[in-house]
Amino acid sequence: MKKKDSLRRRRSFREPLARFLIVCEGAVTERVYFTDVRRSERGIIQLEIVPGGVPKSVVELAVRMKKESEREAERRQDDNLLFDKIWCVFDVDEHPFVPEAKQQAEVNAISVAVSNPCFELWLLLHFQNQTAHIERQKVQHLCRKYMPGYEKTPDCDILRPHQAGAMERATQLENWQVTRDSAGANPSTGVHRLIQQIQAACRRGTGPA
Repeated sequence: MKKKDSLRRRRSFREPLARFLIVCEGAVTERVYFTDVRRSERGIIQLEIVPGGVPKSVVELAVRMKKESEREAERRQDDNLLFDKIWCVFDVDEHPFVPEAKQQAEVNAISVAVSNPCFELWLLLHFQNQTAHIERQKVQHLCRKYMPGYEKTPDCDILRPHQAGAMERATQLENWQVTRDSAGANPSTGVHRLIQQIQAACRRGTGPA
């Protein structure tokens, strides 16, 4: 959403930092990973990460927080209180109402990073290509192969050196699914697009990506 002309940024000694809101399905894996991304990029953004449950409730929470920030920004006449970027991160897995959640996000100008079958697919792409259909249990098993002891907390020290490869593999996978007229099918993930925005905002230091 374009910020309202009636709002203004409060004067300060430095330009305001980009403000990201990420509403995730889980409470641990995504938070640990995205926090590490910000830290590795020297963290020159505001990043708020909150768990939201199943896809529909994730989007509903994001919409609610967006509207609350807009009301507060209007009340205080300060558009620093608005979120520059809002993302919903959730899995397809066996969740109901995934298409409805995606549609609600689009209507409210909220971005989504959907992984099919699960967020761990994004972690797996740090180490290998994956084009064959794969179930959650198999993805998690392979993650434990590369990150011994993995349950819900990713080993970011192991993941970090392979992030560029994951970005490339995820992009290629997304494009491949599109050419097959099966965008979003298993396997697929949109997490790389969120990472790109975080990296761009961190490297610029100010303003939305």
